Amino acid sequence: MENCVMIWINYDELSDAELKQYFLKHRGDHAAFQAYLDRINQRPRRIIASPDDPDFDEKVQAAIRQKLEAARSRSRKQSDNSGVAD
Repeated sequence: MENCVMIWINYDELSDAELKQYFLKHRGDHAAFQAYLDRINQRPRRIIASPDDPDFDEKVQAAIRQKLEAARSRSRKQSDNSGVAD
């Protein structure tokens, strides 16, 4: 009989990024995936523009640029911090 070790993860203690990384590494853990979906679905939705808004395209493109810049900024901070010795 094989030794089986079960580890119980408290998903509430994980940050969004940690929970996402966990379920990406443990794709069979349906509870982790559901916990992540529940967390994401609890966030308030931000309305960028309504379909009949005359500036719809401009507002959507601006929102996309903001997201891309935020991602670039996070990436730069992570790469800057990876070179720091403890």
